[in-house]
Amino acid sequence: MALFVVFQTTFFLTLLSLRTYQSEVLAERLPLTPVSLKVSTNSIRQSLHLQWTVHNLPYHQELKIVFQIQISRIKTSNVVWVGNYSTTVKWNQVLHWSWESELPLECATHFVRIKSVIDDASFPEPNFWSNWSSWEEVSVQDSLGQSILFVFPKDKLVEEGSNVTICYVSRNIQNNVSCYLEGKQIHGEQLDPHVTAFNLNSVPFIRNRGTNIYCEASQGNVSKGIEGIVLFVSKVLEEPKDFSCETQDFKTLHCTWDPGTDTALGWSKQPSQSYTLFESFSGEKKLCTHKNWCNWQITQDSQETYNFTLIAENYLRKRSVNILFNLTHRVYLMNPFSVNFENVNATNAIMTWKVHSMRNNFTYLCQIELHGEGKMMQYDVSVNVNGEYFLSELEPATEYMARVRCADASHFWKWTEWSGQNFTTLEAAPSEAPDVWRSVNSEPGNHTVTLFWKPLSKLHANGKILFYNVVVENLDKPSRSELRSIPAPANSTKLILDRCSYQICVTANNSVGTSPASIIVISADPENKEVEEERIAGTEGGFSLSWKPQPGDVIGYVVDWCDHPQDVLQWKNVGPNTTSTVISTDAFRPGVRYDFRIYGLSTKRIACLLEKKTGYSQELAPSDNPHVLVDMLTSHSFTLSWKDYSTESQPGFIQGYHVYLKSKARQCHPRFQKAVLSDGSECCRYTIDNPEEKALIVDNLKPESFYEFFVTPFTSAGEGPNATFTKVTTPDEHSSMLIRILLPMVFCVLLIMIVCYLKSQWIKETCYPDIPDPYKSSILSLIKFKENPHLTIMNVSDCIPDAIEVVSKPEGTKIQLLGTRKSLTETELTKPNYLYLLPTEKTHSGPGPCICFENFTYNQAASDAGSCGHVPVPPKAPPSMLGLMTSPENVLKALEKNYMNSLGEVPAGETSLNYVSQLASPMSGDKDSLPTNPVEPPHCSEYKMQMAVPLRLALPPPTENSSLSSITLLDPGEHYR
Repeated sequence: MALFVVFQTTFFLTLLSLRTYQSEVLAERLPLTPVSLKVSTNSIRQSLHLQWTVHNLPYHQELKIVFQIQISRIKTSNVVWVGNYSTTVKWNQVLHWSWESELPLECATHFVRIKSVIDDASFPEPNFWSNWSSWEEVSVQDSLGQSILFVFPKDKLVEEGSNVTICYVSRNIQNNVSCYLEGKQIHGEQLDPHVTAFNLNSVPFIRNRGTNIYCEASQGNVSKGIEGIVLFVSKVLEEPKDFSCETQDFKTLHCTWDPGTDTALGWSKQPSQSYTLFESFSGEKKLCTHKNWCNWQITQDSQETYNFTLIAENYLRKRSVNILFNLTHRVYLMNPFSVNFENVNATNAIMTWKVHSMRNNFTYLCQIELHGEGKMMQYDVSVNVNGEYFLSELEPATEYMARVRCADASHFWKWTEWSGQNFTTLEAAPSEAPDVWRSVNSEPGNHTVTLFWKPLSKLHANGKILFYNVVVENLDKPSRSELRSIPAPANSTKLILDRCSYQICVTANNSVGTSPASIIVISADPENKEVEEERIAGTEGGFSLSWKPQPGDVIGYVVDWCDHPQDVLQWKNVGPNTTSTVISTDAFRPGVRYDFRIYGLSTKRIACLLEKKTGYSQELAPSDNPHVLVDMLTSHSFTLSWKDYSTESQPGFIQGYHVYLKSKARQCHPRFQKAVLSDGSECCRYTIDNPEEKALIVDNLKPESFYEFFVTPFTSAGEGPNATFTKVTTPDEHSSMLIRILLPMVFCVLLIMIVCYLKSQWIKETCYPDIPDPYKSSILSLIKFKENPHLTIMNVSDCIPDAIEVVSKPEGTKIQLLGTRKSLTETELTKPNYLYLLPTEKTHSGPGPCICFENFTYNQAASDAGSCGHVPVPPKAPPSMLGLMTSPENVLKALEKNYMNSLGEVPAGETSLNYVSQLASPMSGDKDSLPTNPVEPPHCSEYKMQMAVPLRLALPPPTENSSLSSITLLDPGEHYR
């Protein structure tokens, strides 16, 4: 035992001596300098990877050493980064460390060196740094190739908002290099003659396919090459939001979250971020296949508490969020099912449903929502497996939608989804009387009543209205009533009533019953009451109406009007204590006139018209201008009038008219003021403030001047549309006087022409009667042709002359009288000589009734012989002639004999025949039987046949008792007109 103690003591002393020796050795040789430094590059991550060792470490001994790393760029003196790296170093261990450069490694040469210091607690103080290792140079420009231009980094991936440095390397320093970011030029810092760097701060996300950057090398205007890169900028990876887990069956946990913005980029440079679910109590991990949810299987080891960590990760970043919960507090029930309705009537129903069973004695809290007629009602109920609820106070004939949702009643987490069903309650009798109004048109002997009613609301109809019953009862004759059934949806009917008082009852009916009656009374008195109409101004909210209260007892007031353009009668009931109301409806349109009538309802339900009001909800400018006529145009004035312009159909109350006038003088006449039209032209304007005044006299004008005008109405909203000016030219001053003279003259001439035209037949018969047709003479029926049956009308032997008139020529032509052959000069004859061949017993004086004419065909001596006019009839035939004219044959023989005896005395070239007309004998019977007392013929009623008489035939002088017609004998070349 003593030997063992001695041996142990010797061992410890030896070990202590050895450690003291080693410490002294280390104290002499330390600090330790890093050796075997090697530097490699990673172009993708733009990083330098360093590895080195530390020599002279004791065998199997570990020391904590701090290494200081220094990095220079381009040259060793240009230090760009200095940092410390602390680690525990073992004997013969190779150390590694990486450094990421913001400048692409291809753009500059880098230099690296390291020194160290011992930072171990077992090492006595003081500590000091070792010497620097040798500079290790790193350059990749030699491996770039032979291109004249390079741009770096290639396909770099960064987050939005990061700072990025890019650079270009140009082989030829003579080239001018310009760089562009998405087409916009950028400017950088030149590191050496061949390299320029660009610092891009807070780079934005432009597109998921990257941001384009390119550089162009050129000499002068000649391009030497273009080189570019794509900088991939991704959205920043967000922390998952609303991370939650729950169960519906205590078998599976369903975890959900909001992933936020997707950081995936095009061309698979960076896929969508991945999500991993880790549970710390069990130590299990699961990679989720979906971006926003993941399922976790619950084990049967009665674990109730869970601590989940959700990790989101992409190439650039990693984020995480965790939750801790009790399983029984995260129960999300399945939706209720089998929703039904039982015992449904007009106002009640029973709702039933079922829920999925979770565990024994599990209690559910369910919530019911009832929607119908724009209302929502909510009820809460607690159930175990089957749910039931009694719904009351429902509306008849109404469709309802009822739905239910449930949750855990012990530890409420969240409601299930809604489960629901629709149902409709049964109909009931209408609960309210229809709103009824009427329009009465009183005519002689009857009333035409148009009855209107408004459909009952769904709340009061309690079902589908099938028809309306209208009962018309004669109050003067109560035994007489009439029932009309009008099918729905009609809302009016027309009644023709006599001049009696009537009570009208209207009820609405559905399949269940009848509504209360609405009563209105039509008085026997006519309702065409004259009430003065008042203008009112409307607003966007409608019309504000007020009226004077009705004296006596009234049960209410009614305001009615027509909605345009349908012209449907509308009305509003107002209480008895109210004398104002506001009529507002979406049907009111700007520019439309609305007429309101206010009625008072007496206790007998008789309506009395109180007031009338009219107005516009919004007045507009007139839509058209009047048609203007120009009257009374003179050299100094003219009158404008537009009498036919209607103001009732305008979109506003016409307040007056503007009369615009233009003239070449551009000076406004009295009463006119200067105005500027919408087109900028100047003119003169006169305002008529009275809308009923539709005429204007424009005076003080110049003769022979040119004027233009147009007339437009105006309302409170503005005036009518601009119209084309009408041109008017004033006449000369003297032209009006000339017109005053010419017009009466023209009128007189026209009057004379009209009178002449109307009296043309009378003038013709008076001044130039028609020449008679000899073939129509009645003498033909009296003459009997004895010798020649084909004797012509002009045969002298057939003619019985009435008288022969011998007319002396002005030159003193000699006339040979029959029988005596005595020549008489014209100076010797103071009046015409007559030869009476036919006797007559009637004596009269005055001109003869006949007109003779010449036949130019047989007048061989003178072609221009005219017809003779009226011949004076001698008062009485000579007695010596009575025996001669006893028969027509004797007359012819005597004429023939005398004519033949006188042929020798007629000078050559003067023998000719004149044919003269004779009055037809008014006697009837044979022409040979002449009455002793012949009846005087009517005045020029008929003509006899013609006869030829020699112009030189001498006639005896007439006697005073002669009454025969005369034959005028004319010398050749002379005639009467």
